[in-house]
Amino acid sequence: MNGRDAQIPLVRRRLAERVISTGPGPAPVKSEAALRVVTPLLEQPVADRYNWTIPRLQVEIEAHEGVRIGRSQLSKALRKKFRWRRPRHTLKGRQVAAEVERAGLRGQLRKQQAEAGDIVLLYGDESEALTHPYLARAWATAGADLRVPAPGQAKKVAILGSLDHVSGRLIVHTSPTKRSSDFVAHHEQLDRLYGPRPGQPIKPEVLVEDNGPIHTSKLSLAALATRAHWLTVEWLPKYAPELNDIEPVWRNLKAHHLAHQTFADADALDQGIHHAV
Repeated sequence: MNGRDAQIPLVRRRLAERVISTGPGPAPVKSEAALRVVTPLLEQPVADRYNWTIPRLQVEIEAHEGVRIGRSQLSKALRKKFRWRRPRHTLKGRQVAAEVERAGLRGQLRKQQAEAGDIVLLYGDESEALTHPYLARAWATAGADLRVPAPGQAKKVAILGSLDHVSGRLIVHTSPTKRSSDFVAHHEQLDRLYGPRPGQPIKPEVLVEDNGPIHTSKLSLAALATRAHWLTVEWLPKYAPELNDIEPVWRNLKAHHLAHQTFADADALDQGIHHAV
């Protein structure tokens, strides 16, 4: 062992002694003071709460603790317990809990029947798309300009759809409008796929729908009544979109297939929707 190798244990021992002698660094006084002030503020439910931004919190911390803390230091301290997030709307406060629970149990039973091959289970609803691009999260080079052109006035295309629970197939009818006549046209489309056929046994069809006005108009109810010998409608309780399995499909269609695309006109958008489906 040469002289250099002999010095290695000594160096390590001296470094260890230095660490022991110095001990932990000074407490982050400003960060601790900031968290004492902001924690009770940010732990409150976000609904009807004052929207505490970084500058507002800086003012509040200085007023209560007499401490001035920089924006970056405060942001770093906040990330120990909190995240800057966007809340979402909820309709639970308007729901009748017992109705939602009963509908959920019926929905589970219907799914079991469909998976056993006893019925065709469809989830129906409407959405719409614009010629201006739908914006969604995307991977991109750090610092890249992520602005997407949206020229002219946006045109709209209404989408009436039904989701087959077993196959996962989405059947859509597109239209410039979202009216009862469009609802009826979509059911004529479904008749060609699931309706009775001469010489073949009828397979019951169950359609899950909300109580939207185009579903409950005189024209729509009359169209459903003519199909009553094979079609049953499961009406969802009010304000319960979470019970309709087609809802996430609309989000997927826009976020993964229509996102960041600018369509020249409504016809191009219509073609894009059918291509994505």
